[in-house]
Amino acid sequence: MASGISIEILDLRHFAAPLLRPVLEAEGELWRQRLHWDYRVPSKLLMQYLDSHVLPGYAALDAGQITGYVFCVYEESKAVIGDVFALPCPHPDAGATGWLPAREIPAHAIQSHEFSAHEIEETLLRHLLELLVNSPQVDRVESQLLLHSSGSHAQIFREAGFQIYRRFFMVRPLAGFWRAPRVNLPAGLELRPWRDEDVTAAGSLIAEAYRDHPDSVINDQYRSLHGSLRFLHNIVRHSGCGVFSVQVSHVVVERSSRRLVALLLGSRVSPESGHITQLCVHPEFRRRGLARMLLTLAASCFLRQGVSEISLTVTEANAEAVELYRSEGYDCMHSFDAAVWRRKGIV
Repeated sequence: MASGISIEILDLRHFAAPLLRPVLEAEGELWRQRLHWDYRVPSKLLMQYLDSHVLPGYAALDAGQITGYVFCVYEESKAVIGDVFALPCPHPDAGATGWLPAREIPAHAIQSHEFSAHEIEETLLRHLLELLVNSPQVDRVESQLLLHSSGSHAQIFREAGFQIYRRFFMVRPLAGFWRAPRVNLPAGLELRPWRDEDVTAAGSLIAEAYRDHPDSVINDQYRSLHGSLRFLHNIVRHSGCGVFSVQVSHVVVERSSRRLVALLLGSRVSPESGHITQLCVHPEFRRRGLARMLLTLAASCFLRQGVSEISLTVTEANAEAVELYRSEGYDCMHSFDAAVWRRKGIV
């Protein structure tokens, strides 16, 4: 490492969950501070995988103590980088938590022995990226490190041959909001709450809605029914993005064919925060006010649940969606990078 710090990088599968608990707790505090997300549910799931010793990745050890980790999951010939995080050393200005988030560490201190969180994360990522791009069974690697600010690890990914796409974390406060949703649907359409049996039809809608869309470059699950169903099962049935909220989630159906033409799915990510996990409209039914209507309805439903703010993520290149969200009161509170690597000759 650049500063000469003695850090060991070892296979993550050698370690049980209790050894990583201090790191996960510190990361959870950063999720709470920066994004207002309750990280306990994903942390609990991660600890279950750690205890099973099957999670691919690396751990960083300093004097025998784990100070950081990185992991990925495999989906057939694709690898998805799930997270990277390193625990900074205690600092007198860090307050009750005893640590400083990486973005608050002075630039001159990054290379010192005392503050090395960013450097440790970079080293962990280099090890994992080297493993993945040199694995003959891996044709594609995706990464969306939501917690890390845009640009913080971009150079590492670029050096490994990744394309970088900037994404926005946008938030709408609900204080003082009260607007009864107006459901003025075009003729032949009807609005109803989400049902469990909607999963397959929703998968078809997502695959159609994201055809040739910027997000299908970032996440190839959007390109097929099989991938879209995998995405839906993760957020609807497995708490992959907060706790799924049936009360917030709605679909728009075409009466004549009974097919889904628009949908919005929502989750609770903390007692005070809701998150829109999916909003899409079939290309044939766009520019009819369906997305705006669903956003207004979601705000009303979240408000009834006692939520004080709503968040969502959107790719910067999707300028039309960004403008819609801004017009609905969403502001960009944080930006992060999506990174994609494809083996040459693989689309």
